[in-house]
Amino acid sequence: MKYFSVAETEEKPGNTLLDILREEKSNKYSGGIYHKTQIELTYNSNHIEGSRLTHEQTRYIFETNTIGVEKEILNVDDVIETANHFRCVDIMIDDAKAALTEKFMKELHLVLKNGTSDSRKEWFAVGDYKKVPNEVGGMETAMPENVADKMKELLAEYNAKKEKTFDDILDFHVTFERIHPFQDGNGRVGRLIMFKECLKYNIVPFIIEDNLKMFYYRGLKEWYREKGYLRDTCLTAQDKYKAYLDYFRIKYKEDENDR
Repeated sequence: MKYFSVAETEEKPGNTLLDILREEKSNKYSGGIYHKTQIELTYNSNHIEGSRLTHEQTRYIFETNTIGVEKEILNVDDVIETANHFRCVDIMIDDAKAALTEKFMKELHLVLKNGTSDSRKEWFAVGDYKKVPNEVGGMETAMPENVADKMKELLAEYNAKKEKTFDDILDFHVTFERIHPFQDGNGRVGRLIMFKECLKYNIVPFIIEDNLKMFYYRGLKEWYREKGYLRDTCLTAQDKYKAYLDYFRIKYKEDENDR
């Protein structure tokens, strides 16, 4: 099975994808891989979850910090969560090398949902685990009283592995989504975590675009029966991100790995 990892042959400071993302973020560089990642990851991850903002509107908000629309009604939460997701991507880049923790995941959720209509609901825990049972895709998820223990168990098992593989990251994502620890926003937080872990372990990251949505959901549902569905979907998404790297002349290496 082929997958792509960021080139390790010249791992001097400033050469890895993470280094480049951090440098462009710090320098507020427009038109590079950081700019591209912010817009594509935010637009697609929000769109999968029902945001009605267009790609152009998402780009405009990122570039100008304004909305700029005429004769169109926008959902306020869509705008707020888009701006919040940009901040989440920054946090993910800043903390990419850090160990994955409950605190980090809760911070992403807090930032993502801050200021939304959900944050004003008494039963909605922003930046904390859910208080009310929920389902995802018609499947039952962990009960609120069991979430903390299940998340600790998941993180302990995952962090015990010294080097994470592509499949390890996908397996974590599937379990995370099946636990569904937050009241809402689990998909977006989960996909940010996958991106972070790919950066940490020098694996080319990927963005699940809307055209892959149904394949992605099928992969999540069938993971324990057939890993190839989700793996192939994410590898297809990885090929798209690889094309971005080619365009920006960012090196990576191609690996053969039979999983």
